[in-house]
Amino acid sequence: MDSKNKATLANRRDMLKMLGMGSAAGMFGLLGGMSTSKAKTLDKETPQYAKGAAPVTITKVRAITTAPGGNNLVIVKVETSEPGLYGLGCATYTQRAAVVIPAIDTYLNEFCQGRDVDNIEDMWQSAYVSSYWRNGPVLNNALSGLDQALWDIKGKRAQVPVHQLLGGKTRFAIDTYAHASGRDFEEVCESVARYIERGFRHIRIQQGGYGGVGLNQDFVPDFQKAGYGKPGDEFMDQRTYLKNTPKMFEAVRKRFGEDIELLHDVHERVEPIDAINMIKRLEEYRPFFIEDPFSPENMGWFKKLRAATTVPLAMGELFNNINEFRDYMANQLFDFIRIHISQIGGITPAMKVARLGEWFNVRTAWHGPGDTSPVGHSANNNINIAVWNFGIQESQFFNERVHEVFPGTPTIENGYFKVNETPGLGIDINEKEAAKYPIGTKSKWTIRKYDGTIIRP
Repeated sequence: MDSKNKATLANRRDMLKMLGMGSAAGMFGLLGGMSTSKAKTLDKETPQYAKGAAPVTITKVRAITTAPGGNNLVIVKVETSEPGLYGLGCATYTQRAAVVIPAIDTYLNEFCQGRDVDNIEDMWQSAYVSSYWRNGPVLNNALSGLDQALWDIKGKRAQVPVHQLLGGKTRFAIDTYAHASGRDFEEVCESVARYIERGFRHIRIQQGGYGGVGLNQDFVPDFQKAGYGKPGDEFMDQRTYLKNTPKMFEAVRKRFGEDIELLHDVHERVEPIDAINMIKRLEEYRPFFIEDPFSPENMGWFKKLRAATTVPLAMGELFNNINEFRDYMANQLFDFIRIHISQIGGITPAMKVARLGEWFNVRTAWHGPGDTSPVGHSANNNINIAVWNFGIQESQFFNERVHEVFPGTPTIENGYFKVNETPGLGIDINEKEAAKYPIGTKSKWTIRKYDGTIIRP
């Protein structure tokens, strides 16, 4: 090899040797001749996602209670090591709100401190089994609030609404159903007419309260005459309810025709065989769905009901565990998933059930009454806008006090929940305003037959 080729080979070896040096030395060599201003320009051109984010840990978990709309609401606030960054979640258990507070302030607070806010699945799984016994409504509500708050934080850190983290939009807004009721069929029809004028396409119809409770205030049932039970216990005439419900559907259909979708909630308040017979009679009125025909203790009746009628069925707001949905969805025994997001464990498990439903053409119909806080409704809507198999959402109108306590409270236009595009769940809480409306401990859920036997919801 001549001297010229030897020199070229040596130069190549020197170049390879330089490229093989450590990153720091390599960068020094590459940028050594670059001015400071040029180096800063290169750093600015690095996209934000490539820079990453420093870990953020949980510093405190605490409960905030309030009742601006009359229902007891429990909110979880997760504070973090990043100044000003916190998340909110709904842990509302209206009937037993006070017992959820220590589960949050004492147990979850100690359990969560120092943990990475990003690891939501790990946090959920570890909190779920850390008490050993699980699936109770108190711990599930506390866990639900924690989970939603962590998703709220993740959305804020990513600077996007939570639904973008769940896959993005699959529709422009969230269709809802309203609640129409009255003391008689005429009042029910008038209530339906008012909601149609407001743009609702789906309306749930009930005569009186669930099962007609409270229709005849002057009537004194036998158990009350005998002094049995407590003075505030309510009465339900199951026979009258079973007789009147098909007549109510007939009256509403006769007045409004077939264009409006009608729903009804049995609320598990009659015997299973009576529910089956009544739902068969409702078939000719084409309900959008009939909700909660059986209590959780009577789920075995679903096969008989499905065999007896083609009326769509909705179930699940009393389920504590996501596994309670599995077999009934896989066997297509009901058509709509009635998850109460503050009961099931939050966004993480609700998304799992929703995705499972897609495989079996079972749609979502999240529970959303007044005892779901605006934070919980925001969590519902972030799922609703993202999942393909969305069915319908229960609507809720919040008074001015609620809007003052919860800036960003969801609103409804033309029967649709508007979707909040603010990062996270898109909702906040004014703790000073919240403190003006303390929660109570009384609940009114005791309903009896003529002889005083408890009727299960």
